[in-house]
Amino acid sequence: MASVQTLENFIDGKFVPCARHIDSYNPATGEVHLRVPDSGEEEVQAAAQAAKRAFKKWSKMPPRERSNLMNKIADIIESRLVEFAEAESRDQGKPVWLAKAVDIPRVIHNFRFFASGILHSINTSTSLPEASAINYTCRTPVGVAGLISPWNLPLYLLTFKIAPAIAAGCTAVCKPSEMTSHTAYMLAEVLQKAGLPSGVCNIVFGVGPRAGEAIVKSKDIPIISFTGSTATGERIQKMSAPCIKKLSLELGGKNAGVVFNDVALDKCLPTMIRSSFANQGEICLTTSRIFVQEGIYDTFVERFVELTKAMKVGDPRDGDNIMGALVSKEHLAKVSRGTGTTSWELSSARNTWLR
Repeated sequence: MASVQTLENFIDGKFVPCARHIDSYNPATGEVHLRVPDSGEEEVQAAAQAAKRAFKKWSKMPPRERSNLMNKIADIIESRLVEFAEAESRDQGKPVWLAKAVDIPRVIHNFRFFASGILHSINTSTSLPEASAINYTCRTPVGVAGLISPWNLPLYLLTFKIAPAIAAGCTAVCKPSEMTSHTAYMLAEVLQKAGLPSGVCNIVFGVGPRAGEAIVKSKDIPIISFTGSTATGERIQKMSAPCIKKLSLELGGKNAGVVFNDVALDKCLPTMIRSSFANQGEICLTTSRIFVQEGIYDTFVERFVELTKAMKVGDPRDGDNIMGALVSKEHLAKVSRGTGTTSWELSSARNTWLR
């Protein structure tokens, strides 16, 4: 087995060791490939204080300078695109080709998009002649943002939180999923190399009940952005209520595809297959239910099943495979319960080797 890398938290521009760690698995092999910090309140508060100190200067930095730094971050990631894509695949289970085509290019786009956006005026005003007044809106940075991201699109969604936050002049304390932390650690290396001022973006690793709750409860973090389950989102609302924090919650859904009798099946079926199984179906927007009108039902099901069976599933490094491995044995068990099959049957059929 290859050597296991031990990650460190990124606080105040420096990598900081943690006393406790948890194992992170390669979903395609079931082997431990990382030791991730099991951070708690102490680490989160250190990050929050660093972000609070950095906010004083960062929020006053001219947008052009913030934009230049963000474009530099994007350039460095682009120069390491293949390395990032391979790491994302090892950590999450998705095919390498998918991470190369979608995830990492979107990471780069996230930084460049918001780096461009802040160069244009975002303040608005309305003239009210009858009242001899002008009504205007000024948008100012809120402060330290707590950013908690999921495991399905790890760096894609983490940077979709980081980029707008730091572009607006906020600083950040981030927690990626404990199951998919590697590319967030690599991002910290990039932030350091790009010269992002210390404390502007801090990354603490760990599980939700320890690190995540510490972020939500911190009085130094007035805004929370969370992507994940509805149950956790409800808990975040309750925990943050005493501080009346600003919240952005992107929660779970049950997406339905609707197919009518007059559909062009040759166009519909490939789209429905893609919307159902992209990224192993591990996307909040993927189709999880399909309603088919009675007149076309039998034909649709027959052809949908036929196309599904034809998909190649297996080693994420194989460019011919459409799907790789599910992210964890716990998620495999959840899918098994939903399909009425055993985890062993699924893993054998899919050529995944989850332990």
